[in-house]
Amino acid sequence: MQNFSITYGIKTVMNKKIRIESKVGNLRVVENAIDEITAVIGISQDNYGKILVCAMEAVNNAILHGNHSNPEKMVDILIAYKSKELNITVKDEGPGFRPEAVPDPTTPENIEALNGRGIYLMSHLADKIEYSKKGDSVKMTFKNILS
Repeated sequence: MQNFSITYGIKTVMNKKIRIESKVGNLRVVENAIDEITAVIGISQDNYGKILVCAMEAVNNAILHGNHSNPEKMVDILIAYKSKELNITVKDEGPGFRPEAVPDPTTPENIEALNGRGIYLMSHLADKIEYSKKGDSVKMTFKNILS
């Protein structure tokens, strides 16, 4: 884990880099990092929930779908706060995917499906979501998150 933080007056810049093995048990490491950063920055409780759900979904997807739970493959997470904006980037070592190919979980034929809601949730909870061209990385942006 690598941390970097600079404070100018009120908390302006904060970065936290995490690298985890592709084990579902390591989600706790990411949750702890989100807890730490949101507490230091002073994020509202409503925004904390959105941020935590998105981060957990993205990391879980990276572990299960990207890296196929192979503990030899790593997931890199960057949590960056600057100018009242929080960005969380999650990158796996898998082959990538096409987000537009993931079925809409709200359509009648998919409503009872057990999988496929994570990307939908992330896209509705984050203010902005961007996938890398390869599809092995997602960046989620949260704006106006302070208490």
